[in-house]
Amino acid sequence: MDGAENMREKLYHLQKRELITIEDAVIAVRKGNGQVKVKQAQSLVGVGALGGSFWGLLIGVIFWMPWLGMAVGAVTGALSGKFTDIGIDDSFIKEVANTVEPGTSALFLLSRGAQMDRIKAELSDDEFEIVETNLSPEDEDRLREAFAAEEIAG
Repeated sequence: MDGAENMREKLYHLQKRELITIEDAVIAVRKGNGQVKVKQAQSLVGVGALGGSFWGLLIGVIFWMPWLGMAVGAVTGALSGKFTDIGIDDSFIKEVANTVEPGTSALFLLSRGAQMDRIKAELSDDEFEIVETNLSPEDEDRLREAFAAEEIAG
């Protein structure tokens, strides 16, 4: 199991303790030869299962690195405007995965209700960096509309 898969499992455990609600999770592994492999970890849930407010919806990209101080400045800039798809945009995942050093992985999360201080404390033994952003009220509305359309169609 690579670092991103290991962290995903830890976050699923934290979800059971209600420290985070994971709506979507994708793992991108950049192999030693530079090739990127993307694994969808979980599908988005329908609007009925979301229940309640979207306030505090959080999109996090968690990078695992073999050394401290990995530069992710380019990734931070790339976050803006890239989550136009419902869930996590595939082209964005590949774009970011290509900036991750070969032999490492990244975990992309679409979540809500994350208690970041408690999560960071729980994961303090792991080496990672979090890049995060909150959805604007307009993005929250678009997400609600998309879930409603999906539920009606389903």
